[in-house]
Amino acid sequence: QACGDPKAKPSYLVDKNLESAVKFIVRKFPAVETRNNNQQLAQLQKEKSEILKNLALYYFTFVDVMEFKDHVCELLNTIDACQVFFDITVNFDLTKNYLDLVVTYTTLMIILSRIEERKAIIGLYNYAHEMTHGASDREYPRLGQMIVDYENPLKKMMEEFVPHGKSLSDALVSLQMVYPRRNLSADQWRNAQLLSLISAPSTMLNPAQSDTMPCEYLSLDTMEKWIVFGFILCHVALNSDAAALSLWKLALQSSTCLCLFRDEVFHIHKAAEDLFVNIRGYNKRINDIRECKEQALSHAGSMHRERRKFLRSALKELATVLADQPGLLGPKALFVFMALSFARDEIIWLLRHADNIQKKSTDDFIDKHIAELIFYMEELRAHVRKYGPVMQRYYVQYLSGFDAVVRYFCICTGSIDRSTCDLCVSVEDGEVFDFRGMRLDWFRLQAYTSVSKASLGLADHKELGKMMNTIIFHTKMVDSLVEMLVETSDLSIFCFYSRAFEKMFQQCLELPSQSRHSVCFPLLCTHFMSCTHELCPEERHHIGDRSLSLCNMFLDEMAKQARNLITDICTEQCTLSDQLLPKHCAKTISQAVNKKSKKATGKKGEPEREKPGVESMRKNRLLVTNLDKLHTALSELCFSINYVPNLIVWEHTFTPREYLTSHLEIRFTKSIVGMTMYNQATQEIAKPSELLTSVRAYMTVLQSIENYVTIDITRVFNNVLLQQTQHLDSHGEPTITSLYTNWYLETLLRQVSNGHIAYFPAMKAFVNLPTENELTFNAEEYSDISEMRSLSELLGPYGMKFLSESLMWHISSQVAELKKLVVENMEVLTQMRTSFDKPDHMAALFKKLTSVDSVLKRMTIIGVILSFRSLAQEALRDVLSCHIPFLVSSVEDFKDHIPRETDMKVAMNVYELSSAAGLPCEIDPALVVALSSQKSENISPEEEYKIACLLMVFVAVSLPTLASNVMSQYSPAIEGHCNNIHCLAKAINQIAAALFTIHKGSIEDRLKEFLALASSSLLKIGQETDKMTTRNRESVYLLLDMIVQESPFLTMDLLESCFPYVLLRNAYHAVYKQSISANA
Repeated sequence: QACGDPKAKPSYLVDKNLESAVKFIVRKFPAVETRNNNQQLAQLQKEKSEILKNLALYYFTFVDVMEFKDHVCELLNTIDACQVFFDITVNFDLTKNYLDLVVTYTTLMIILSRIEERKAIIGLYNYAHEMTHGASDREYPRLGQMIVDYENPLKKMMEEFVPHGKSLSDALVSLQMVYPRRNLSADQWRNAQLLSLISAPSTMLNPAQSDTMPCEYLSLDTMEKWIVFGFILCHVALNSDAAALSLWKLALQSSTCLCLFRDEVFHIHKAAEDLFVNIRGYNKRINDIRECKEQALSHAGSMHRERRKFLRSALKELATVLADQPGLLGPKALFVFMALSFARDEIIWLLRHADNIQKKSTDDFIDKHIAELIFYMEELRAHVRKYGPVMQRYYVQYLSGFDAVVRYFCICTGSIDRSTCDLCVSVEDGEVFDFRGMRLDWFRLQAYTSVSKASLGLADHKELGKMMNTIIFHTKMVDSLVEMLVETSDLSIFCFYSRAFEKMFQQCLELPSQSRHSVCFPLLCTHFMSCTHELCPEERHHIGDRSLSLCNMFLDEMAKQARNLITDICTEQCTLSDQLLPKHCAKTISQAVNKKSKKATGKKGEPEREKPGVESMRKNRLLVTNLDKLHTALSELCFSINYVPNLIVWEHTFTPREYLTSHLEIRFTKSIVGMTMYNQATQEIAKPSELLTSVRAYMTVLQSIENYVTIDITRVFNNVLLQQTQHLDSHGEPTITSLYTNWYLETLLRQVSNGHIAYFPAMKAFVNLPTENELTFNAEEYSDISEMRSLSELLGPYGMKFLSESLMWHISSQVAELKKLVVENMEVLTQMRTSFDKPDHMAALFKKLTSVDSVLKRMTIIGVILSFRSLAQEALRDVLSCHIPFLVSSVEDFKDHIPRETDMKVAMNVYELSSAAGLPCEIDPALVVALSSQKSENISPEEEYKIACLLMVFVAVSLPTLASNVMSQYSPAIEGHCNNIHCLAKAINQIAAALFTIHKGSIEDRLKEFLALASSSLLKIGQETDKMTTRNRESVYLLLDMIVQESPFLTMDLLESCFPYVLLRNAYHAVYKQSISANA
């Protein structure tokens, strides 16, 4: 077969340099002429050694065929000389093997004649041999002649089989008791209640018996090959024997083609007609062939379709009864193997004919329910494998009792020893039974007693033959169950019909009612290795790889289909969950309010909006929603995925459920990220609360999958959701953590910096400010308590830690810029640090400062970021307190009881633990880590410390400039300023704590110094008379109170010593009064 494959054929057959030589050899074949054609054979002379080496395997394969032919001819002559008696119902093994030999010989010679390159290969090898050794190969003359003689193999063999006609026709005619009984219509099977265990309950426990036990499960396909090829070879019997003609016609009406080998087919009617047309007096036979062809084309397809339909229901009933009562496998074993054989015949017939359709209408050759039939076959095979010991026990007792004659036969022939013949041995004792010797002896005895001059003629003692055939079946039930399954139900032929196999699988998945049977396709891949042979080991890898790739593809497609159904269900459930979101109840509330006030609402005739839950109200049970269909389809497919825990194909173990698990993980990951609806161009993103609702709906559906398939869905959740708490998932794709972190930093907080959004402490949220260019999103809807809690639920502690680290990176970049500004003004700031009690000198020095506004703006940005982080941490603490209250309370207790004398490294470790749990800390560990990484190599630690101190001085002396800003007005309603300067309190405290922890300075002392400088600078503006400079003086005074309130290191007593409380009280009074008048 490799010669017919362009990719696998020997390279010499397609080599351009050897093309003329090959044509010459084929033209002269089988003659050998090397002397007068030097020019054409010159290239051959160069490559002769390589040709000898590479074509030897092909050449000697042809030699093996010739030797096989010689042995067959010799054996057939011996059989004729002995006048052997053949009857399939009596000497079954002898007759079956004789007919198999004839058919094997015939098919081999037909396949040989189909190899187009046979002359080229044999000729090339021989010419190379002649050039190397000076003479042709010794087998070449006979081999060449055989190739020429068998150009038309059947015509040649018809001549060969003239002397063998009687033996062959006798063997074939004995099928008249078997073949017509097997080749019945579905209606006849149905009327006979074939294969039914429950049709006659009273006989359910009776053993299924027959005089022709091995014939009952004999393949119909095999019998048709015997009849068609047999009567072509001994065609004379068709004219003289009515029984032969009847068998021949019945076979021709059943099929249009037969299997030669794997996917090689033989078109019966055309070949038979071409052979008979040249024989005188065969017009009647030719008419018979044409009539049978018409019959086969018009009726065979529908007849086989009806048979498959019957077998589906019959095998389903049989499998169901045996699953409930496996003990019936003992007495009804014959039914099981008959059912398997019948079904296998119909499946192979469909496969062969669908690939070789000879009529326009193809409906009869497309069976969308074929998977169901294969599935029930697999179910029966599974019962036999699972309950093999039950069958063994039954037939061991049978052989030791009813079939006791077997003991005498065994001991007389010496086929097995006496100890094994003691059949009372229990199956549970682990005794290994082996009756192969006995079966071989019975085969020998058939041969001895079937020759013409035998002292005991089996032809005269047919009852003995029938009884022994029955006993042989019983022995097979004890020691050859696996071989019996291969004999009756092997479907490895699908390996060679890959396209049809894949098409059947796709049709099965497309039909929801059939998808539950789709597991039969990967199960069929376990059959493939049974079509390999020890004489051809090189194809084991090729067939093994094909079985693995197909099994992998089938399981992958099944998992994908299930995943798609689950995704559709999730989408529906997310839509239903979305209807319950608070935003959708506004219209309902509005209608209710208007109804009370009797206001007209909307246009007349406007349809009333459906309330959530109406989809669950059914008027009748016949109403089927899309969700119902999806659940039905999913349950059917999941049955298939859950059918077997694992299956072994060519020593590889496949676990169908793992395919589903991996696909669910991938899809869940993509869905979570997809549901964020992040648009980089417009910077739009889903609200965390809405995403959380959708994710929970998705998880609820996924949890329900455990009702269908035995998979650990918690593992899926852990794998996916934990990956979503990282910056990138395992595939390197962005996660919801990275998307939300980028959005909050680049969109929300950037707009805060631009003055479009303000942080409202009273609402604990960021709120849009009225501006000319309206923002595309409402900041409050993304930053209020419920949204931040939802964000914490989604991102978890790991994700929130990543968010914090990203925020701190932005702060550290702002601090780096602030340090540069400090360095620019270092000399002035150093003087101001020691001159805070000299107002005039301070005023002169202040005028020398540069970038004052930049310092305040950058500190405000830091304060905004820290305020946002505070919201996130508080939300994380609330979420963790619900999930792990005992653990959070332990961490809180641990943090609150750190002794003051504790080493700072140990304290920072505790703070880091506390911060991860969302607890506020005196010193922010994340900020300390971020600022620590900024240390410059060119600057000494002392210089760094000085810069940190001067930064606090710079901020303190710059505060009065805020009073001149129109946006610095304090609003009691929001408990802050619209330009976010109230966030300076948090920035000053956190930055001071972090910087002086890094530089090992006293945080308390530095903050006292800051308070002294800030209070003296602010007191100075109290004496100013310029209204523009002092327009929001009181609002700025309040900053001092906020700084002290925010700080764990400063006290009100300390503030009182620097800044009179009466000023603060008056400031509060003034801003509240100003607020009331503004509102009025």
